[in-house]
Amino acid sequence: MTGSSFKTFQLASNINSLAKVENIIESIKDEHQIPDEIYGNILVSVSEGVNNAIKHGNLLDNEKVVAFSFQVLKNCYEFTISDKGPGFDFTNIPDPTHPDNLEKIDGRGIFIMENLSDKLEFKNNGSRIILTFNKV
Repeated sequence: MTGSSFKTFQLASNINSLAKVENIIESIKDEHQIPDEIYGNILVSVSEGVNNAIKHGNLLDNEKVVAFSFQVLKNCYEFTISDKGPGFDFTNIPDPTHPDNLEKIDGRGIFIMENLSDKLEFKNNGSRIILTFNKV
């Protein structure tokens, strides 16, 4: 493995930052030889997390940044995403697969992150998440 095993980034709280996330994840994949089997899960999960931080945490406020970090641990890759919002009740999230919620346009991000990552942790009342992906 080459390069530093810890990287941190600051992203503006606007939708244009999502394209930057894709570029960052791709460069991390190349630098750390992350296998294709988990690359897609990482890309979608981290993008969802950053999107939630921008839209729901920082409320698209360009004065607030989203902090995004990555590190390689012994058996996994870990991504941390933090926003400047007050957090939310992550213990009471509506099930997006429930028939009443199927046609809603929002409400799937956490479900997606939970299902594509090996571990999703909420810190600081949900204003910081940690996504873990086991090495293949």
